[in-house]
Amino acid sequence: MTKTELRRLYKQKRQELSSEMIETESLAISNRLLQLPIWDFSFYHIFLSITEHKEINTDYILNILSGKDKNIVISKSHFKSLRMTNYLLTDSTVIKKNSWNIPEPVDGIDIDSQKIDVVFVPLLAFDKRGHRVGYGKGFYDKFLSECRPETLKIGLSFFEAEEIINDISDSDVVLDYCVTPYQHYIFKKIID
Repeated sequence: MTKTELRRLYKQKRQELSSEMIETESLAISNRLLQLPIWDFSFYHIFLSITEHKEINTDYILNILSGKDKNIVISKSHFKSLRMTNYLLTDSTVIKKNSWNIPEPVDGIDIDSQKIDVVFVPLLAFDKRGHRVGYGKGFYDKFLSECRPETLKIGLSFFEAEEIINDISDSDVVLDYCVTPYQHYIFKKIID
C-alpha cells in the first residue's frame, strides 16, 4: 500500500479504539520497551500524545524516564518551516496545546538534536523494513536527519507491521525498533 492509503486506513483504525484499549495497550508498549537495551543513555526525546488523534499515551514512558533519572526532551513544532525545536522537560516547563492540539512546551532550555541519544517516534503505520508513515508533514524525518546517525529511533504503534510501504523516499529515515503491545521489531543491528 502507499503512504496515503495507509494513512487513511490507520487513522480509521485508531478512531475505532476505545479509551480503555488505548490505556491498556499504551501500558503494554511501555512495559515492552523495558525489555530493550536502550536504557544506558542520557537524552531521550519523546512526543507528548495528541489525545484527539488517539495516539499512544506516552505518560507511562515519561514515568519510566523520570524514574530512571533521564534527561527528557520534548519538541515544539513550527508549521511554516516544518521543523521542530527541542527543549529539556523540567519541573518548571509549561505545556500548552497549539492550534493542532499538539501539547508543546511554551519555552525552555534548548537541546541540540545532536545531543539526543534515543527518539521515541510517533507513527500511524510501519513496515517490516522499518519505514514509517506519519501524518505527512515530514517533521520527524527532518528532525531525525539532524540527529547523530547512531541515535536510536524507536517507533511506537498500536498495530503490527505492514509487509511493505510502496512509496518510500530517500528522505525517509528508517527506524531501529518499533514496539507494539504484543512484540517488538528490530530493523538494524545495534552495535555496543
